[in-house]
Amino acid sequence: MTRNEFEEWRARTIRAYADEQVAAGNWSADEALKLATKAHEVLLPDGFATAGMLFLRAMLPDDSYVGVLWLGLTHPRGAPDCAFIYDIEIDEAYRGAGYGRALLAAAEDSVRSRGVGRLELNVFRDNARAIRLYETSGYRVVTQQMRKSLTCPRV
Repeated sequence: MTRNEFEEWRARTIRAYADEQVAAGNWSADEALKLATKAHEVLLPDGFATAGMLFLRAMLPDDSYVGVLWLGLTHPRGAPDCAFIYDIEIDEAYRGAGYGRALLAAAEDSVRSRGVGRLELNVFRDNARAIRLYETSGYRVVTQQMRKSLTCPRV
């Protein structure tokens, strides 16, 4: 990925992250874009040049864009010997054709070649296609968050 490609990707990713957080009920629509932007600034203080972050871009031989994967070589919650996938996106036109699996394999090779022994990611429960990809690629659930919405009784 080049710097210019990074800036285009960053804008798309921030918007998508904000939308995911709203859909999950974590943030209000009014504050989501601001919170998503801040989260990215914390994780990527030096943007494309942030140490320990890798950005893999999948392209076809004809230079058609297929997808991108963002990973950190250290875990955001400090898990030892564990890298973390922050984002993987495959262009809609190429989904279901094995490119996601190939991009995951490239990420695993990148992490392994840097001496890191494990790779982790988060996925939202309603993303069945991604969950199936991760399961069939050897990923397993290690933690699970659960939530119950409570309504206040009216007086």
